[in-house]
Order: sequence, then C-alpha cells, then structure tokens
Amino acid sequence: MLNKKLLIIGSTCVDVIIKLDHLPVTGEDMHPEWQHFAMGGCAYNVSQVPYGCGFDVTLLTPVGTLGVYSGFVRTNLLNQGIKGPVTVEGAGNGCCYCFVEKDGERTFVSLHGVEYSFHESYTEKLKNHSFEYTYICGLEVEEETGYELIEWLENHVNRVSSDSDGIDAGTLVYAPGPRGVNISPDKNERIFALKPVLHLNEDEAIALSGENTPEAAASRLQKKTGNLLVITMGEKGVLWMEKDGSLHRMPSRKVTVKDTIGAGDSHCGAVITGLSMEWNMEKTMSFAGFISGEVVSREGAVLPSKDIKNIFDDLSSHID
Repeated sequence: MLNKKLLIIGSTCVDVIIKLDHLPVTGEDMHPEWQHFAMGGCAYNVSQVPYGCGFDVTLLTPVGTLGVYSGFVRTNLLNQGIKGPVTVEGAGNGCCYCFVEKDGERTFVSLHGVEYSFHESYTEKLKNHSFEYTYICGLEVEEETGYELIEWLENHVNRVSSDSDGIDAGTLVYAPGPRGVNISPDKNERIFALKPVLHLNEDEAIALSGENTPEAAASRLQKKTGNLLVITMGEKGVLWMEKDGSLHRMPSRKVTVKDTIGAGDSHCGAVITGLSMEWNMEKTMSFAGFISGEVVSREGAVLPSKDIKNIFDDLSSHID
C-alpha cells in the first residue's frame, strides 16, 4: 500500500511561534515567555503525516530565493529530503506569527509570500506521474493565482486528463480553511464540481454552508461534492459523512493541550494516509484522532517522523 503516491500542493512558510499569557490589548506592554522559528504552512504540515509513515509524497511548494524565511524553508526541506519544492527566483517566502496563549489556543497573523502562489510551470517535473490523492488548501485558492490552480485541477483530477503532460492527480482533497468563506463562490463551486473529499473544522463548515449545526452543514456541503466530508470538532471529536449520505461520529481522545497549531492539518494528513491505505473510516478516524491529539499535546505543528511512524505501525496493526 505504501507505494501509492500523494501530491500535496501549497504553502511552506516559517511559523514564528510566540508563547504569551494572553493576547495583548491596545496599548498594553507585555513580555512573551519565548519565541522561536519552526517549519509551517498548511501543505507542509499535511505532508508530514504520510511522509512520516513512509509514503511517496511530493510536496509541490514554491520556495523563494530572497530573505531569511526563504533560506530557513529551503534549508529545512533539503535536510529532510522532501521532493517537489519549486525554486522561484527573485521572490521570498512569508511567515505566520502564531500567538499561543496559556490555554493552548492559537491566533495566526500571516505574512504571505511566494508560497501561496501557483503557476502551471510549477508542475513541469510532474509530467507522466500519477497520484492517488492530491491535496489543496483554501489559502492558495483565495490568491489571485487560484484560478490557474483550479484550471490545472480541472484538467488533471479524477483521471479525466487528456493533456499531453500525462499527469493524473487522482482524487482531490480540499481543506477550505478558516478563510474558505472569503473565497469567491465561483471558485468554490468549481472545486466542488471536482467531487473532492472535504476536510473542515466545525466553525469553517458552518460558515461555508450557512447552516447552524455541523450536521446540517455536512448535509448541505456533501450534496455539492458527493464525496466523503470530515468535520473536526475539537474536544467533541469528529463527524463525517460518507458518499451515501450516512452520518458518523467518533469522540476525541483525552489529552492535555499545549497548543493547537497544526491540529487540523495533521488530522487531514492522517485522513489522507488512511484513505490511501484503504482502511475503513473508523480505523482512519482513529488514526487521525490519535495523530492530531499527539500534535496538540506538544508544542509545534508537526510530530517528528519517527513518532508518526511508530503510531502508524502500532495502530495499523491493532485497529480493525
């Protein structure tokens, strides 16, 4: 099963993580407990779960040549042996200021760089490659180059491509994210028409659907896509709706929260892993819940690869 190939399209940036007691109010002076740089970006975070499990992962992520953030990203991707980064000359990567309060909740302030762009030229090295799943995030769709990304997906998702480049993007996994509601409706509708697996949290699902409950949101959105839909709900667990419209729930694990950075991304990466393994949904959601629970119980957005592999090996052997 591990020979299946995955394509993760999107951002790799620098998380500037700032730990403080509470978010400051206007005019307040305060000292954070600490700050540090870490690798981040939705696509990078998602990719780390299947990558840590030993999957063949291509992270199609733009990396600039200007500035300290570009250097940090480029060096770390090279050291990890990640394949797929695209060098963009004369541009720079951005960062995400992650303010983490004492209860573990996080607030993001993002400075976007080249990492959120997409151009068809980025896919030059993907010619004659086939992928089981392709992941995208709403942040890239929202950008001006989002239309170029959507057009590329329309030509390559679901094995309908007749282009000469021979790229088969497989099934699309779409995580609209917290700004999904800000994406122009025509963009979202074109993506929904590709029948993607949708991955959202409760607030995102309610905002994007216009409904008042996660159950109603799931029903409304799943009718648009006709595919699996997953809604994470924090300590309330996870809700998912399958292709046949059946609704299922699973409670969350009890964990002590250090910070919630990367929780949704890691859950999505674990769902993609489970789908690629052709596990049933209960096993997939158990794995995803375990991975995301471990992420929030530690500081930072991703787990070390060895820890991910240990969890994968253990759960793949014991969960039926």
